Amino acid sequence: MTPRRRKLCIWLLLAACGSAQAQTSGMSFESALARVTNGSDQLAAAQAGLDSKVLQARALQGLGGPVVSLSASAYAYNLNLNFNLDPVNQSLAQIGQQLAIPLQSLHIPLPQFPSNYSFNRSDTGTTQSVSAVWPIYTGGANEAARAFVQAQADEARADADKTGHEVATLLVQRYFGAQLAAKAATLRQAALDDIAQHDAATAKMLAAGVVSRVERLQAQAAYEEARRNAKKAQSDAELAAVAVAHMVNSSAVGPLSTPLFVLTQPVEPMAHFLDNALARHPGLAKVAAKQAQAEQLHHGQEGLRKPQVFAFGQRELAMRDADWVGGVSVRWTLFDSVDRDALSAASIKQIEQVAHTERQARSDITLLVEKNWRTLEQARQQFLATEPGVVLAKEVLRLRTAALRAGTGTALELMDADVNLAKVETERAQVAYDYVYALANLLESCGLSEQFSAYASRADVRVD
Repeated sequence: MTPRRRKLCIWLLLAACGSAQAQTSGMSFESALARVTNGSDQLAAAQAGLDSKVLQARALQGLGGPVVSLSASAYAYNLNLNFNLDPVNQSLAQIGQQLAIPLQSLHIPLPQFPSNYSFNRSDTGTTQSVSAVWPIYTGGANEAARAFVQAQADEARADADKTGHEVATLLVQRYFGAQLAAKAATLRQAALDDIAQHDAATAKMLAAGVVSRVERLQAQAAYEEARRNAKKAQSDAELAAVAVAHMVNSSAVGPLSTPLFVLTQPVEPMAHFLDNALARHPGLAKVAAKQAQAEQLHHGQEGLRKPQVFAFGQRELAMRDADWVGGVSVRWTLFDSVDRDALSAASIKQIEQVAHTERQARSDITLLVEKNWRTLEQARQQFLATEPGVVLAKEVLRLRTAALRAGTGTALELMDADVNLAKVETERAQVAYDYVYALANLLESCGLSEQFSAYASRADVRVD
């Protein structure tokens, strides 16, 4: 084999191993979260709203600065004027008669103008000019407008953060819900396989006259029930996998590699999560943004009641003999049809409303965090309490198997032991799911959803 062909074979072997490893490892929760983060329309919509507000705030950073404009126009006109000159002729005749020696006696003719005279003028032209206006003092209205738009951007950022936490929790619900459904389907199928063997054994035992007809019918009924349960569990697992696939924008996700988990030791104390919630919860950030908006709206309305000073200037764009004007303008509204006092009182009430909302939000978030923390701790204790039940179910199954072999037990008792073990292990997986979901809710209520994977890596029990 040539060196080139040997390198090609090695490369193909490594590629095949990598492909097989990727198919075996499946999709982890971190990779699913990355897919959702990059491909979720809900997150994209929230980010687009945030970008819009940020761009608006950036666009208004120069509000209150000078405004320079260039104007140009082209014009054409035609002017027609008609003058009646009869009054002028009469006035000249009267002046001639009032002279010491009338002009008529001297045979000097008086000048006569025509009765009417028409004047016409038409022309075309162009004009260009540059003008500038600079608000020197506006009573703080411009600053309030900029701060108001910035507060709107902060509100959009809080909404985007809230959406991100909600999507992460929804992914936890669907991802580990699919793991729970797959676990239940596996347990039900394993129980069905065992019961099928027992059912076949009872059929042989009936033919040999070892068991009665009633025991055989009971075994058949147990098998049919196990088959229905296994079929339903498999259907639930397929539906849960479809939900995950839709969320990660994939036609199929394959096996999920991050199992259900539990931390047998308690997580951080409740005070830790309360402090983080009051500092990081998007709801409080949104309320703070609303408060800033109300305050800036009040400042802007108050600024409109103060005098405003503008500098202005305009110059014609001409090489020589250009016309120009410049100066300072002061405007102060002394009377307005709008009741400014009522508007000011309304904005103050809006600030008061936001303050009450902020206190209520803090109380609600504190209660929510405490509820989620206690739910998580309760799920942890329930999971630890399921361990003796699983051990007992396995021991009962072992004893029933030995009893059937020794001829002291029945196949129906063994089937019941198989079903009970599957039931107990499914309940244990359900409690593990409740723990994982409670952890996601707790982290969401504290604004710490990004730490979910860190808690998953710390878990000392995994329900594979």
